[in-house]
Amino acid sequence: MAAARFMLDTNIASFIIRGPNDALRARLTATQPAAVCLSAVTEGELLYGLARKPGAKALRLAVGALLHHLEVLPWDRTVASGYGELRAALEGNGTPLANLDTMIAAHALAAGCVLVSNDKAFARVPGLRVEDWTKP
Repeated sequence: MAAARFMLDTNIASFIIRGPNDALRARLTATQPAAVCLSAVTEGELLYGLARKPGAKALRLAVGALLHHLEVLPWDRTVASGYGELRAALEGNGTPLANLDTMIAAHALAAGCVLVSNDKAFARVPGLRVEDWTKP
């Protein structure tokens, strides 16, 4: 059986950038770096945050370090197809997510990753495995 792969949601990436809590730090330390990745959508959200704060040198360094150490999975046609299906299903069920969250969820599903997030909204996504590493 292959080892699990973990995709960090934007809120978890933000926790890391600000300085992770003890539970998150312990989980990151216990997980092989190659098993942790980001969606290109999360990379875009982080870069957007930097663009809004052009003078934040420490933040720029922290985001750069995170992006340097983690693989960023590209958005491709397979992910786009899954996104379309997922968004239609969630809207059809009356349980939509924000568009960027839907994109990240679709990316985690397509890549076979466990999504690491403390956003409870992801529980609405059928088949998505979610873990909250901010809790012990």
